[in-house]
Amino acid sequence: MRKLSRALFSVAIATGIGISTSVVSEQAQAGWAPKKPVEFVIMAGKGGGADRLARFIQGIIEKNKLSPKPFVPMNKGGGSGGEALQYLKAKKGDNHIIMATLNSYYTTPIRQPGLGVDIGTFTPIARMAEDTFQLWVHADTNINSVDDYVKAVKKAGKKWKMGGTGKGAEDSLVTAMLEKKFGFKVTYVPYKGGGKVAKELIGKHINSTVNNPSEQVGFWDAGKSRPLASFTPKGKLKGKWGKIPTFEELGHGKNMVYYMQRSVVAPGGMSDDARDFYTSVFEKVYRSDDWQNYLVKKGLIPGWLTGDKLQKYFLAERAKHKKLLGK
Repeated sequence: MRKLSRALFSVAIATGIGISTSVVSEQAQAGWAPKKPVEFVIMAGKGGGADRLARFIQGIIEKNKLSPKPFVPMNKGGGSGGEALQYLKAKKGDNHIIMATLNSYYTTPIRQPGLGVDIGTFTPIARMAEDTFQLWVHADTNINSVDDYVKAVKKAGKKWKMGGTGKGAEDSLVTAMLEKKFGFKVTYVPYKGGGKVAKELIGKHINSTVNNPSEQVGFWDAGKSRPLASFTPKGKLKGKWGKIPTFEELGHGKNMVYYMQRSVVAPGGMSDDARDFYTSVFEKVYRSDDWQNYLVKKGLIPGWLTGDKLQKYFLAERAKHKKLLGK
C-alpha cells in the first residue's frame, strides 16, 4: 500500500492533480505515535498567512484521522517570531512539539543574535509550499497600475505608509526591494501579523501592503482591495492569481521576486521515530486533494521537501537573507 501511495503521489506531482483523501487516509506508520496532544506552534500572530495555513493543515489532519492525538495550534508571534524560536529551543528532545515557519525563521535569529538561536540545531520535518507576495492598494484609490503607484508614492514621500509584519521581516524586505527599484522612500509601519496588516489597509490606516494571497483574498473578492503586481516569475501562479501581472511582465526585470517558505520543523533532539511520524503525516496532508486545491486557491507554489535536503535549503536561505539584511 505504501509503495502504491508513493507511486500515485509521484504521478500527482508530475501532473498537478491531487489524490483523493480516501487513498491517503491510511493509518500513521506503525511505530511511534503521539501519546498526548501535539503543540503546533505558529511563529506569527492570528489571522496571518502562517496562522491560516497551520490551522488549515490541522483541519486536514483531524478530518482524515492522521494522528491518534490532536494537533493544537498555538500562536507565539512575539518579537517577530523570537518568542516561538526560543520556545522551540527550550523544548529540545520533546517529541510532542512542532512549529510552522515563515522567513522570520531566518531573519529573526540574524537580527536578534541575543536569542542564541541556531536553526541548524532544529529538526526539519517538511516544506509544504512557497508562498508569494503581491503589491496591494485600497480599491477606492485611483491607483490601477505599478506606474500609478510609483507616481503616488513619490508625490507623498515619507507620508506614504506601507504596512507590514515586523521590522526586518519578510514584508520589510519586499518593501526595501520596491524602494531600491523605484527610488522612493516610504514610512514602514510594522504589525504583529499579516491579517492585521490586511485589515489596516481596508480601514485606510495605511496606504499599501505586500500581503500574501491568503491574507488579502477575502478583501479582494469583496472588491475592497486591488493587486497591482506579483513578486513572482512569469507563469508560476495558477488560477485567478496568474491573472495578476508580474513585475517582470510589466518590464521591471526578473529580480523583483521573493518567496516565503511554508514549512514545519521540530525541536532539536527529537527522536528519529517521532520525526518519521510527523514527516509521514505531512506527506499525507501534502498529497490530499484539500491541500492541492488550497495551493491553487491561495496562490501558493508547490514545494515538497524533507530531511537533509530541507535542512540544506534552510541554511542556504539563511545565508541569502543575511546578505539581504546586510544591504
